[in-house]
Amino acid sequence: MAKKKEAKALDTTTEEKIKSAARVAFHKKGYAATRTRDIAEEADINLALLNYYFRSKEKLFETIMFETLFSFMQNMAMVLNDEKSTLEKKVELVAEKYIDLIIKEPNVPIFMLSEIRNNAEGLLEKLPIKQLVMNSSFFKQHQDAVAKGKITEPNPLHFLMNLLSLVVFPFIAQPLLQGIGGMNNKQFNELMQDRKKLIPVWIKATMKAK
Repeated sequence: MAKKKEAKALDTTTEEKIKSAARVAFHKKGYAATRTRDIAEEADINLALLNYYFRSKEKLFETIMFETLFSFMQNMAMVLNDEKSTLEKKVELVAEKYIDLIIKEPNVPIFMLSEIRNNAEGLLEKLPIKQLVMNSSFFKQHQDAVAKGKITEPNPLHFLMNLLSLVVFPFIAQPLLQGIGGMNNKQFNELMQDRKKLIPVWIKATMKAK
């Protein structure tokens, strides 16, 4: 019995090592430029063992892609479905949570952008993205604000697109922006910390009724 538990623990550890190594490689290089041999070397295992746990690079990539997007959605769901927080507070939380998340995982925006463009239909089938937005507390609060004349734009997708664009785009354009501003990584991250306070102000200004 003890041997079975030990073997199961070993299996879990090895699988997590492979996924951790694959996550780094795929986020940084994408699917095409990543070799399974590179992942095996990063995980410090042989290629045969990697193939035992994940039959192909495609299978491993699908796992990493799904887990990355699920994590992104899970964080968003916690914010958008919080019935106790106001619409304004949700904007603050989205800006705060995702700036912190992307600073920690800087390669995620490009990875997600690539997968969304290449496999939007597949993602919609596997992940309840549409239901998350359209059935959320955020959506209901937005529609209520529109009905009361507090927001002029009736489509909540414009609201959400503006918010996510303000958060994500600077990270996508980071090398260009750092070159223009003469910033190193530390200075860029400090600039992004400033945006936590600025984004809610900008969103409120652009969406409020005249």
